[in-house]
Amino acid sequence: MSEQQAPDLVIILITGPENPKRLPSAFFLAATAAAAEQNVVMYFTGPATELLAKGKAESIFPMAGGKSVADFMKLAEDNGVRIIGCLQSLELNGMTQNDLAKPIPMMNPSAALPSLAGAGKVLTW
Repeated sequence: MSEQQAPDLVIILITGPENPKRLPSAFFLAATAAAAEQNVVMYFTGPATELLAKGKAESIFPMAGGKSVADFMKLAEDNGVRIIGCLQSLELNGMTQNDLAKPIPMMNPSAALPSLAGAGKVLTW
């Protein structure tokens, strides 16, 4: 991540499947900022790392009959949001990189922090 310019906005996502109603707002905010041509990164750590597993985000619906978390994630990515995962959180959640739905950059906190901390704004969600 260090070869790219510092992000305008970083969202450190710690909310995971345990609180699905909190998730859409984080992705809407990220997508809106990216659509406004801001450089946006979402760093998934702790319970949020579970959302990166194959089939997990597709199975979580914040509202009955509504869109899945995967749909909100896709909206953010389609608008240019970069998703990065916490490498150490994989083990915490009983996962390996083979469990990920797709290849994404995985960084441990000590590698991610210098770049994330250089952001114009950092939000923890």
